Formats: sequence, C-alpha cells, structure tokens
Amino acid sequence: MRPTPRTSSPRRYLMCPPTHFTVTYSINPWMDPTKPVDLPLALAQWEDLRDRYRSLGHTVELLEPDPALPDMVFAANGATVVEGRVLGAKFAHPERAREADAHVSWFRRNGWADDDVRVPEHVNEGEGDFAVTASWILAGRGFRSSPLSHDEAQEFFGRPVIGLELVDPRYYHLDTALCVLDDARDEVMYYPDAFSPGSRAVLARLFPDALIATGEDAAALGLNAVSDGRHVLLPQAAVGLFEPLRARGFEPVGMDLGELLKGGGSVKCCTQELRP
Repeated sequence: MRPTPRTSSPRRYLMCPPTHFTVTYSINPWMDPTKPVDLPLALAQWEDLRDRYRSLGHTVELLEPDPALPDMVFAANGATVVEGRVLGAKFAHPERAREADAHVSWFRRNGWADDDVRVPEHVNEGEGDFAVTASWILAGRGFRSSPLSHDEAQEFFGRPVIGLELVDPRYYHLDTALCVLDDARDEVMYYPDAFSPGSRAVLARLFPDALIATGEDAAALGLNAVSDGRHVLLPQAAVGLFEPLRARGFEPVGMDLGELLKGGGSVKCCTQELRP
C-alpha cells in the first residue's frame, strides 16, 4: 500500500528560551535535582528546535523567560489556542503557578481581545493535556489537569472534548503519551499502556488506524512530538517510530533535547501552537 500523500501547512508557535532552566525541585518522575543541567547545551538544543521550525516555513514567537520560573521553557503548558481563542492554564503545582499569568499577559499584549482570552477556573496545563484535531479536543486527566477543565474547554471552544485517563506517572501529561500527526485527518499516534482500559477502548474506536508506539519509544518521550501534517519533529532516541512514520508518508525529523528531558519534556513540551 502506498503511503498517504502528505502536505505541511505553515504553523505559528510560541516558545520560551531556557535561559533560566534548571532542575531544583521534582514534580514529575523525570526530574532529579541531583542531576545538574548543562545550561549552554540546553540552550543550543532549544535553538536547534526553534531554527528547525523556521527552516520548515513556520513562525516562532518568543515568550520572555523569568528567572524565578525555570520551567517556562515548556511553553506548551501555558495555554491552549483554538481558532484564535485562548484558554489559559491553571497549574497543579505552585512552583509553576506564575507561568499562567505570563502567558495570558503575552496574548493580551500581542493582539488578542479580552473576550478571546479566558482565565480558567479549573486546573489545566494547556497543551500538556489538550490535543486538538479537526473533530475533537482530546483531554488528559489523572495526574495534573482536573476533569472539570474538560467541560470548561468544551463550553469555551464549542468543540467536543474527549476525556482520557492517564494511569502511568511517567506519562503525566497527555502530550507524553499521544501526538496528533495530522489534525485535519484526525490522525494520531499513542502509547496504549499510558491509558486506563476504558480510555484505550475509546482511542481504539476513534482512531482505529492510529500508529501504536512501543514502550521503548514512549520511554524515550517519542510521543512528545510536533507535526505540521508532513514533518514530524520528535526525540531522536525514539528510533522505532521513524520507519512507521515514513511508511505513512510522514518525514520524521530527529531532535536532541536531552538536557530538557531532565525536566520531563521534549519537542512538544517546548512548543505551543497558536491556531488561527
């Protein structure tokens, strides 16, 4: 069978340089404060990701880092943008709480109307737990985001929200266990064992042709990836995903974000999509 023809579309992303990135606390199983961060290497790896987006024709907007907020580099967690409307974040852990205000302020300074920016009532961690396709918003819960945030997102965006229960602490956000490969075609890849039995059944029903990741590739955070519909930027250590992606017509682009992995994030965690 021939691979599906793929076309990329220009995207607009929000990123934050890891100027102050460090691991001084632990709020997920990947974080170990006893392991030092090589900050110049972290910055070089992040710059490589930023430059790769630009080389593919995408726009990258920048959020100013705050020295008191070392996790701001994980910009995906700060908001979810659908059709130009912004649902802000409300973080589960106090260490990251002030990031939410920084994101909302950025949107308001950069042309978004007040009516299109919502400060949430319930805990959600942005695109960490919300993934957007043409038909649905997939919404993770179990470790960070509140189930109540799912109703809030559905009312605000006017799109069906599908709740998915995460059960493995290593995959504490949806974007560590599932990636949208082609949003227009509702095409995803995911790691089944990260989800409860009921959520696995829902995913199998919604996405019968999904690319299923192995435990080894999931453990390399291979699903913490970003796709523009053709190019899939993902951790280079997730070697088992490259050929299956090519077989479906995608072009995998391996990235080394090993220093940022010390904070529990990779390509997607660093990338918030500004959907027009």
